Amino acid sequence: MAGDVLAETFFEDGKWVQAFSSYGGAIRGTPVLTAIRVDDKPIRLRTNVGHPDVIVCFDPSLMGPALLEGATENTVVLVNSTKPPEAFAHLGNYNFATIDAVAVATKNGMGRIVNSAILGAFARVTGHPDIDVLAATVERKSPVKKAQNVQSARDGYASVKMMREHTA
Repeated sequence: MAGDVLAETFFEDGKWVQAFSSYGGAIRGTPVLTAIRVDDKPIRLRTNVGHPDVIVCFDPSLMGPALLEGATENTVVLVNSTKPPEAFAHLGNYNFATIDAVAVATKNGMGRIVNSAILGAFARVTGHPDIDVLAATVERKSPVKKAQNVQSARDGYASVKMMREHTA
């Protein structure tokens, strides 16, 4: 769901978007890989993403070589964790960022539903999409608790911790 909302937000922001997912199993709770390409012009490439600009990890127990495959020193790695970004530095020379998305979601009455908080953190660490465009998409796409989802996105944007601030 988070990947769909993010892709739609970029589209609403006037970008060309290509999104696809790969599911790790047939049961709920198994890892899902969602890849999103975003550009100012039409995207003609139809291959897997080999060197991601950003990796988002909803579950820190999945952090490891398989998840970081193809990452470079410029890759932002956003992790849902109570730990500071520096706690993941031993995994490689990447730009780690962390968000305690469970705390943000809980504070906003969302329980352990962390999608909106992570989307807000993504917007902050990458500089895109615009947080107001993201908030509008989150509100429109949320089936319930619209105000709580929007506030979770805004709080995720405000509370993410970064090793290096986004500069572009």
